[in-house]
Amino acid sequence: MFITFEGIDFSGKSTQVELLKNYLLNKNKKVEIIREPGGTEISESVRKILLDRKHNNMFMETEIFLFSAARAQLVREKIRHYLEQGIYVISDRFHDSTTAYQGFGRGLSPESVKSINQLAIGNTIPDITFFIDIPVEEAEKRKKLKENNHLDRIELSDPEFYRRVREGYLKIAKQEKRFKIINGSEKVEDIHKKIVNEIVLLDKKELV
Repeated sequence: MFITFEGIDFSGKSTQVELLKNYLLNKNKKVEIIREPGGTEISESVRKILLDRKHNNMFMETEIFLFSAARAQLVREKIRHYLEQGIYVISDRFHDSTTAYQGFGRGLSPESVKSINQLAIGNTIPDITFFIDIPVEEAEKRKKLKENNHLDRIELSDPEFYRRVREGYLKIAKQEKRFKIINGSEKVEDIHKKIVNEIVLLDKKELV
C-alpha cells in the first residue's frame, strides 16, 4: 500500500508518519518511510538546494522543477521497487504538495502543474492520502516554538501563502476520493486512531 501524508508546515504530519510506521511494524508488516523532497542520494542533494535559506531568490518555475526532479528519482529508484515487493510505503508529502504549494500557493497554472506531476510520477498514485488539516493561525503558533534560524526557506513563507496552500489542499480533497481530511488540532493519539481505522478499512477493501 502506498500511503501519503499532506498538510501545511507544522501540521504534525511527521509525528503521525512515525506512529503509523510503528503500528504497521507491530502488525508484522514490512514498512518503508520516505520523505519529500529526498529519499535518494540525488533527491537529498536537490532537497538541500530547495530548502536552503540562501536561495530566497528562487523563481517558482525553478522550484517546481526541482521538487519534481527529486520526486521522479525517488519514484523510480525506490517507491516502485518497494511496492512491487509488497512493502507498505509511507511518504511524508508527495505530488499533492506540489499542487498545493507551487500551484495554489505560488500561482502556477493548474495545467502546468498537472503536466509536470504526471511526468514525475507516471501512474504511481497513492492508495490513500491523509491531509492533516490545521488553521494557519495554529501553524503560526507552532512555528514560533521553533527557533527562527532553524526554519527552512519554505517555512519562512508568510501566512497569506499558507492560506492559499491550505485552500488548495481543501479543493484537492473535494476532487480526490483517496483524500481523508483529519483534524490536526485534536490530540495526537486520537488522530492516530482515526488514521489506523482508515487503513484497516482500506485493507479490507483490498482483500475483497
